[in-house]
Amino acid sequence: MTTFAHRVLGAALLDAQVYEEVEADGQAIRQAVALVLLAGVAGGVGLLGFGAVQNLVAGAIAALVGWTAWATLTYLIGTRLLPEPQTRADIGELLRTLAFASAPGLLRALGVVPFLGFPIYAIASVWMLVAMVVAVRQALDYRSTGRAVAVCAVGWALSLALAAIVGILFAPSVS
Repeated sequence: MTTFAHRVLGAALLDAQVYEEVEADGQAIRQAVALVLLAGVAGGVGLLGFGAVQNLVAGAIAALVGWTAWATLTYLIGTRLLPEPQTRADIGELLRTLAFASAPGLLRALGVVPFLGFPIYAIASVWMLVAMVVAVRQALDYRSTGRAVAVCAVGWALSLALAAIVGILFAPSVS
């Protein structure tokens, strides 16, 4: 069995075989949830200079909500709206592969270092988007990377909108 650390590193390095492995391993859902939570907490740590410790909890909650919504949207878009003839997937496969696409998000914890916050977040976000394309291509058995990009663009935009709404609803009020 492949270790969690190996999978996280492989996913961050955009290794398509790692995404195939977690797609096929139904037991990897535990690792997937752990990685989403770790990436969410890392994002909260990176924001500690901009707010309170609540960012850690908010980051973890937002990560779980965003991941679930993103995987569901990506599944629906990829299997119903933009499938290729060989596309066969279930929601669990998308949940697992897309969770591992959040591996570069662990770097966001470095955002706590003064003056590195924005650059780290920008780099991690782009890296996660590229990882998402690899994850979607593998999970949906696409031959076309372009189709995976299209699915990700729509799913990512909708997930960001949902995350913004959640952030607005649960953000502390300023008086």
